[in-house]
Amino acid sequence: MNTDSATAKLRGVGVSPGRVHAPVARMVTGREEPSALPVRVDVDKAAERITVAAAEVAEDLRVRADSCEQAPAQELLRTTAQIAQDPTLVKEAQRLTRQQRLTPERAVWDSAGAVTEQFASLGGYFAERVPDVCDVRDRIIAKLTGDPMPGVPRRREPFVLVATDLSPADTAALDPASVHALLTAEGGPTSHTAILARALGIPAVVGLDEQLDRLTDGDMVLVDGGSGLVCIDPDEQTVAQALRPVTQRRYEGHCVTTDGQRIELLANIGDPAAAAEAAEAGAEGVGLFRTEFCFLERQDEPDHDEQVSAYRQVLASFAGKKVVVRTLDAGADKSLLFLNPEVETNPALGVRGYRTAAAHPEVLDRQLAAIAEAARAEDARVWVMAPMISTVAEAEEFVARASGHGLETAGVMVEVPSAALLAGRILARAHFASIGTNDLTQYTLAADRLLGSLSKMASTWDPAVLALVHATCTGAQAQDRPVTVCGEAAADPALAAVLVGLGVRSLSMTPRALGDVAAVLGALSMTQCAQVAALALAAESARDARLRIREQLPVLDELGL
Repeated sequence: MNTDSATAKLRGVGVSPGRVHAPVARMVTGREEPSALPVRVDVDKAAERITVAAAEVAEDLRVRADSCEQAPAQELLRTTAQIAQDPTLVKEAQRLTRQQRLTPERAVWDSAGAVTEQFASLGGYFAERVPDVCDVRDRIIAKLTGDPMPGVPRRREPFVLVATDLSPADTAALDPASVHALLTAEGGPTSHTAILARALGIPAVVGLDEQLDRLTDGDMVLVDGGSGLVCIDPDEQTVAQALRPVTQRRYEGHCVTTDGQRIELLANIGDPAAAAEAAEAGAEGVGLFRTEFCFLERQDEPDHDEQVSAYRQVLASFAGKKVVVRTLDAGADKSLLFLNPEVETNPALGVRGYRTAAAHPEVLDRQLAAIAEAARAEDARVWVMAPMISTVAEAEEFVARASGHGLETAGVMVEVPSAALLAGRILARAHFASIGTNDLTQYTLAADRLLGSLSKMASTWDPAVLALVHATCTGAQAQDRPVTVCGEAAADPALAAVLVGLGVRSLSMTPRALGDVAAVLGALSMTQCAQVAALALAAESARDARLRIREQLPVLDELGL
């Protein structure tokens, strides 16, 4: 998007493409600290009000999760609902009311403060949950006081939402009919805000830091969610040029570069409803079927018949097409009581992904048995893959386990540097690799992908991350094995061109991105993709790589991306 040099501009990280011209509306932020005056009513009744308020907040979040159409939003809302009824938070608040005679709202405030302090000191996954605890705190207090819930403002006209960051509950509640674009100070390309903005089709720019202080309610801004550029009070000519009509792109199920190279475009899904939507969107198949929806919010694992039924519903939407099923990815941000009962100091580096099979091999075997039965009952071409494979031995073991259940096409997720560096040896055993760029980025750069203060570091555009993608493709080519990218990077049309140039021939993404990615790749040759890949690898930073490639691909501006 070209703009007049006199126009005031902000530049962040574009994470969801699209262009919007609309007024700013700032987020309704958290509440002020409640008074520490003592409670003047029966303390037991006051303490019981905390339980009731927390239960109502949790139920509200669960209802919103059940009615939400986006699988990532559902998962985030359910996780936040669990926080609302966390025994540590609720019981400590009750104790403060009973023993120190604090008002319920003050007791919840202090109890949540103790939890956030503990979480922040633990780091990793727990530090990521600090904003969620604060969001739950404010919601419980709003229930206790009768005040409005914090969150997205309501306006009569569409607006650009401006916030420091969004809680999962707020992000999941965004209505694209009202919120036409999203600007945040924090967050990165793989933050929950970015992931859900892409899923909802809302243009978004994150990582704007203190630049957002220049915006006030009512300011007119022109947002480019592809380039990350935000123009304040642009002139009519700039707006007209940027907002020239763009045809909504539907994917027709076939992506080919100008010189005839076939690129497979698949969908990431998390439940049967998402599978039906992906099929409707024209996806060639499923590159990542997250099976966690069967296991979350349970005290024990789902039985065989329940799993078979759930998997069959997904496979039925893709008869004759490929569906890659990822086995249970538990641990870290998806902790399950029956698999991860211990509190770990750093869950992101703990027992997660395939590592849970070491302590509970029977859970994996039962899941593989259910996947195999579902595959036999439906006509989809079923592949399976294990999450977070780190060693050659793990890959070999998983392939053998899958084969034992009749699942003959078994692959691995490449999410840690060791798997990328050993790709050739791993893929001498496994049949394919799928690169999870979200986790690969955070493990390569030692930068928590959900931590706002590190958002500018946690970018798949970083040359170090791209070098590991290239290493994976090189190792795969030596074994004649296919490589897919199923992380959020695949949904970025500019980055998709780089990935293809690095050797990737299959991309899996949110269904909304299929048409845009196909349009860009269909306008380029393999030579051009290789050239931009080389430029990105030679860059000195993620920002440098991103800007270089946008300059080299005028098709992005031509397509309004």
